Amino acid sequence: MSLAGVYTEWDPLEEIVVGTAVGSENRMVRETEDELDGLCEELRGLGVTVRRLPPQDPASPPAPPDRGADTALAYRPRDGLLTVGETVIQTPAVPGLPSLQSPACRMLLMEYFTSGSRWISAPPPVLTDVMYDPTAPAGERLRELEPVFDSDTVLRIGTDLLYLVSDSGNALGARWLQAALGERYTVHPCRGPHGSPHGDFAVVPLGPGLILVNPERVDAEHIPPFLRTWKRIVCPELVDPGPPDGAVHSSGWGGSNILVVRPGLVIVDRRQADLMRVLENNGIDVLPLQLTHARALGSGFHRVTVDVRRTGTLESYRF
Repeated sequence: MSLAGVYTEWDPLEEIVVGTAVGSENRMVRETEDELDGLCEELRGLGVTVRRLPPQDPASPPAPPDRGADTALAYRPRDGLLTVGETVIQTPAVPGLPSLQSPACRMLLMEYFTSGSRWISAPPPVLTDVMYDPTAPAGERLRELEPVFDSDTVLRIGTDLLYLVSDSGNALGARWLQAALGERYTVHPCRGPHGSPHGDFAVVPLGPGLILVNPERVDAEHIPPFLRTWKRIVCPELVDPGPPDGAVHSSGWGGSNILVVRPGLVIVDRRQADLMRVLENNGIDVLPLQLTHARALGSGFHRVTVDVRRTGTLESYRF
């Protein structure tokens, strides 16, 4: 039986990979690792198989300006791995970001492959000096020279995949993904009214027919027609705790970077009281945890994890 299998963002979680902060700025490591350990403990208590990534190779290339140069990709595994159905994809990372090439990560991918999962790697970008233009407007910094995208640019909704064309994924990346997945899936390239580099900061599918939306980054004009009939929970204004120390590498909307464990249960930053209240008012239970240095390290609960297996089958959710 394939150990990999994910068809939606909300089906009950069975196996997940959690990153590590080791390799990031030293003053943040101990506290963040303790918080990640707490996340793992909670997930295991819910019956989820948890796998941990080792620290990133220190020889990995640095990130470009304003994209989290002092962080390790091993803290943000969703930047480099995407599971669609029983296929595990190593994504063509945005130039300047390291890829997940550690021996331990390779062994983990081999384990999924030998279990029956499909394992593919997108062509790594070679035009690294000219692909990323830091002087261009936000949302337009990736040139269309070869396919590149981070996996958190992609949201899975059964046979439909939302793909945010942004500073984390270009239109050629969407074309490559469509070609790699074939006719069973439809990849929807979406251009938002914002320059956010990540789709998971803008829309969070919570269950069939229900999404959490960022009011500053999403409107009906910029999402596929089938999602316009879904019930929307509007994300309230979030608390910006600011980084206790270090530079900021993520949006003030990072508090909406939540992890759906199953329909009706999500993991949310405990400091986001208004968001938790809104979710609970809509019948969703909340597990409050915390990543103190999320803004400095550029990641919330969704981005520091990769869901590898969820209960469910491939279905269409076009109501």
